[in-house]
Amino acid sequence: MSNYTTPLRLYVTSDLAVGVDVELSTDQARYVVQVMRRGAGDPILLFNGRQGEWQGALTSLSKKSATIHLERQTRPQENERELRLLFAPIKRPAMELIVQKATELGVTALQPVITQHTNSDRVRTDRLKTIAMEAAEQCCRMMVPDVCELVALSDAVSDWSEGDVLFVMDETGGGDPVADVMAETAGRNAGGISFVIGPEGGFAETELDLLRSLPFSKSVSLGPRILRADTAALATLTCWQALCGDWRRDL
Repeated sequence: MSNYTTPLRLYVTSDLAVGVDVELSTDQARYVVQVMRRGAGDPILLFNGRQGEWQGALTSLSKKSATIHLERQTRPQENERELRLLFAPIKRPAMELIVQKATELGVTALQPVITQHTNSDRVRTDRLKTIAMEAAEQCCRMMVPDVCELVALSDAVSDWSEGDVLFVMDETGGGDPVADVMAETAGRNAGGISFVIGPEGGFAETELDLLRSLPFSKSVSLGPRILRADTAALATLTCWQALCGDWRRDL
């Protein structure tokens, strides 16, 4: 055993239970053994989004393989409210920041959408999934958000679950103040919540007309300044968690 006492935390797809041996992927084994310098017997935390968080000991390790022997559950699985973020692809560093920080802010699904002013129609979903997974590991979430394949905006809003609400971040100033709309909605809606953020060039007028016409949508203003797409996404999620989400003491 090494001198490290703070357990690393990793996401796996395997079932978790007392006494189970979980084999890490090759990349995870390299990270644990070569990068983080963990040794036999060191504690490792694992979660799979289904069965809570478990602590085990590192065993059977080499440069390319490692096994965790599970000893006890440290936290039961938590049920999270459905929070979806629809966003247009933007430049890679900013888009990766959105995925990372949205994961930390509690989003359960990330849906890239093509709009008329979208600058890029290429999204490396595999890369974004890795970023989401690493962010969930770091921030101690019990699940990793889904990263969906790129679809047209019209398709993303065409099949909507009854009771779910879509907040439209209206950069034209046509929406009501974000605090008023979110507080009023949260008080009488127990369904899923989604947010849609436009591209760097903003929504086209026809897209805003479509979104405003949807019976489940609510136009929201984020104030007098024009925000970058990544700033708008994170500001929106921060407002939700502070006003209506799991940052409130009474929830």
